[in-house]
Amino acid sequence: MRWNLPNILTLLRLLAAPGVPLMFLYFHRPWADWAALALFLLAAITDWFDGYLARAWKQESRFGAAMDPIADKAMVVIALVVITGYSGMNPWLILPVTVILFREVFVSGLREFLGDKSRLLAVTKLAKWKTTLQMVAISVLFLATGLAYVEHGLAPRVGETGLLWSGSWAAIAAYAGLVLIWVAAALTAWTGWDYFVKARPYLRDPGHDD
Repeated sequence: MRWNLPNILTLLRLLAAPGVPLMFLYFHRPWADWAALALFLLAAITDWFDGYLARAWKQESRFGAAMDPIADKAMVVIALVVITGYSGMNPWLILPVTVILFREVFVSGLREFLGDKSRLLAVTKLAKWKTTLQMVAISVLFLATGLAYVEHGLAPRVGETGLLWSGSWAAIAAYAGLVLIWVAAALTAWTGWDYFVKARPYLRDPGHDD
């Protein structure tokens, strides 16, 4: 591994992933929500800078290529687990989160099975947009949990009658976050299917065409 700035940013983003739930261990709410949001946003910003700097400075490396998607997945998965827990296990949130988690496990399993042929499942531009949308949705949902605690001392319960029009910023943020996470889940499922189609020829047994 070469210790250059792009690799350091990638490593810091990887370390920031478990730092998100630690904010709720060391700080009281809503400060924990704000700290988690700030840490997540900073880590998400490095996701753009490390790749851009590596290409601009010609410092691309095998370490960066391997750790970058792992750091992204770790950030998203851990943050979604935290948000789901602090949102009262809201079923409107659990379903898209389940889709996202299933896809990440599924695609990771495909890449592991394909081994040397895993380059066929290289990250696509659509997959990058998927990750960006996931991170935006998660940031808005962290904002919603923090605002809800400030306003009511509890987690936002999206779906309650009249909540969106009650003048509550927490409710508005929660609805916006849910819309974004559902769109992100749909895009996540689409990219997962795209990867499966690409991997399908290598999943067939010898002598079978179907």
